[in-house]
Amino acid sequence: MTLLKDRPTAEAPPPFLADTIWSDRLFSGGWVASRGGRLEVVEPATGGVLSRVGRAGRDDVAVAAAAARAAQPAWAALPPDARQAVLLKAAALLVEKADEAAPWIMRETGSVGAKAAVELEHAAGFVRQAAMMATEAQGLLLPSSDGRLSMARRVPLGVVGVISPFNFPLVLSIRAVAPALAAGNAVVLKPDPRTPISGGFLIARLFEAAGLPTGLLHVLPGDAEAGDALCRDPNIAMIAFTGSTAAGRKVGEVAGAHLKKVALELGGKNALIILDDADPDVAASNAAWGAWLHQGQICMTTGRVLVQQGLHDAVVERLVAKAAHLPVGDPTTGRVALGPLISQPQLDRVRAIVADTVAAGATLAAGGPGEGLFFPPTVLTGVRPGMRAFDEEIFGPVAVVTAFADDAEAAALANRGDYGLSAGIITGSVGRGMALGEQLDVGHLHINDQTVEAGPHAPFGGMGASGNGSRISGPANLDEFTTWRWTTVKTAATPYPF
Repeated sequence: MTLLKDRPTAEAPPPFLADTIWSDRLFSGGWVASRGGRLEVVEPATGGVLSRVGRAGRDDVAVAAAAARAAQPAWAALPPDARQAVLLKAAALLVEKADEAAPWIMRETGSVGAKAAVELEHAAGFVRQAAMMATEAQGLLLPSSDGRLSMARRVPLGVVGVISPFNFPLVLSIRAVAPALAAGNAVVLKPDPRTPISGGFLIARLFEAAGLPTGLLHVLPGDAEAGDALCRDPNIAMIAFTGSTAAGRKVGEVAGAHLKKVALELGGKNALIILDDADPDVAASNAAWGAWLHQGQICMTTGRVLVQQGLHDAVVERLVAKAAHLPVGDPTTGRVALGPLISQPQLDRVRAIVADTVAAGATLAAGGPGEGLFFPPTVLTGVRPGMRAFDEEIFGPVAVVTAFADDAEAAALANRGDYGLSAGIITGSVGRGMALGEQLDVGHLHINDQTVEAGPHAPFGGMGASGNGSRISGPANLDEFTTWRWTTVKTAATPYPF
């Protein structure tokens, strides 16, 4: 008789995100060795090496783009519900594997667990939303005066190149990858080299397991060389870029010179306007969340806290108290509110902006330089236009507080500069908030909310230096990832005068 404890046990299946899958590799027609060398993925909280992945060079981009172009027509020819089924399966897998994916987001980006959970939830929503778009109406019947049938149809662009950043790597990659695929395109994705797993290989694994045909999705971590190659490659019809305004200008210049469609989602210097009829406790809570969430490393971060004079001191007092009680540290080791900044150069920049602003006359009311890559929640008061903290996107956990006298001055301060992404208004009067909001030059306006808002169903994008007027997500996706084809049909050919 064999006892249960003596029976051989089945081996546990390998992890869905096993490091051995992508070690020194790219995803391009399968998991392949790179031609451009390799990248080390460093955990910002500890400085330790998390993984080693392939580094895409120009040759890798050229091979991937050609393969994507060859594979795309068959994918576009499939019935829309077949494409939809692949996306829905990928979304379900993302939910199923969320517990395995969350630590990669935390360790690659330095995010706390709650931020990773929200990112995973939103990413699944973006994929589901994209899946629905595959079966939406794809065109219009146009008027015709000569008896012919005249139609305008949406058709895929071909191959879409996606360049995504480090801060919300999964969401900011998949929100472009999924709708591009749903519309019948192939995709070449270049995630930030600091976050290639959560921003790239996780997506590759999802669609690989969901049954996406080979050749339609390529994931090529790389630096500026790979990005430049994407912008120049003749097989790529569109570039969807999310990142800094400076980098976006270069992408637009190179891709535009090659007559590609370009969608640029760039930086922001977003204002949260707190009117004197607001509750100071609620207002301070919104300001803290908007300014310090994910260490302020979000394009929608509250970059200016504009407070009406009568409420200024009360809001500042509450912000300073919050800053003193929010723990900062390694998100994987305990309950912390803020993790590390992504890199030493970014930390140096945040420190320099704070120091220069204080030297120019502002007051450091809370926070300031920390240790390692950790920068505590910081409050600067007395900040005026012309100071670096007022004018520049910081990408760090700094609440920049400026007092204003009336609604007209608030609008002028909020609109100052080239950015135009997001704005929030906290007020006891919705009518007053709406009237003020109409004066703001932004792509997103949130009455009685802070500035960090996004979702699968809402068009996302900014104005001015925050983007080139393009929008992504929700009803904007068909416009973004397809183009119009005019088609006419006559029952029979008829002669012309010649």
